[in-house]
This record gives sequence, C-alpha cells and structure tokens, in this order.
Amino acid sequence: MILPIQTGKDNKILRAKSQKVADFRDPKIQKLIIDMKETLSSIKEGVGLAAPQIGKNIRIFILSPELSEQTVFINPIIRKSFRKTLVTEGCLSLPKIYGKIKRSKTAKITALNETGKKFQLKADSLLAQAFQHEVDHLDGILFIDKTREVFKLTAKS
Repeated sequence: MILPIQTGKDNKILRAKSQKVADFRDPKIQKLIIDMKETLSSIKEGVGLAAPQIGKNIRIFILSPELSEQTVFINPIIRKSFRKTLVTEGCLSLPKIYGKIKRSKTAKITALNETGKKFQLKADSLLAQAFQHEVDHLDGILFIDKTREVFKLTAKS
C-alpha cells in the first residue's frame, strides 16, 4: 500500500527520535517494509525513505540510488569521515525546498536487512549523502537544520 508522506518542518513525527526495531520478524514490521518499498517506488524523484516520513518513529529506512535494487536498513549505525563537502539537498518531506549542506564525503553504515542479516556498506558521493540524510531522519533532524542556504523551486525554476 502506498503511504502518505509526512511533510512540514514542524511536523512532530519528523522531529521525534525514532526507536530501535525490537523484532524485525514482527508481521507489522514486515508489512511496513513492503509498504515503504511500494511508496518509494511510486515517487519518481525519491532516492530514500525513512519510517518517520510515513508516520512511524522506528529506525528503518530504504534506499534505491546507485544500488541494484531497494535496500532496507534496520537499526542503522553510521560512521562518517571527517572530510566534508558542500552538496545540494532536498527532501520528500519538504517539497520544493532545497539547500546547501555540508556532508561527510564518505560514510560507512552497519544495519540489518529485512531478514535480520547484518551487513555493512561503505559509500561516497550520493550514496554517502543519502545514508547521512536518512539517518538524520531517524534522529528527528531535517536537512534544513544544517543548511547554509535554503531556496525554493518555483514553477519557473
């Protein structure tokens, strides 16, 4: 089922710190993952989707950029490099708003997949940026909290 996206910089769900998933085998968690995958697939400009964006404050996100298929991250732990780069970022929860933000150039993430198998990925560029963006969502942080410059897309943009 395609789920509605939570929006707004003051949205209480988006601003809350998410709880760890206790049991990935819980049928409600498995159904949520299926729904999140379907929701992300339905969004043309979507690179990732965190559970808070669909109203659930639990530590799950899904990514699809540069990966051969959608990848589920449960209870992710991220390690970021000290070297940073300035990137442009947007968010499904803040439609038509973009900003310049400093993100670590590389990131390494450890998480569980939907079957409970632990895995690690190391990334740079867009994928490292996406890791950081989605983990921020799980911590109640929006990219505009870290941005140096915010701009809106208009019909003429």
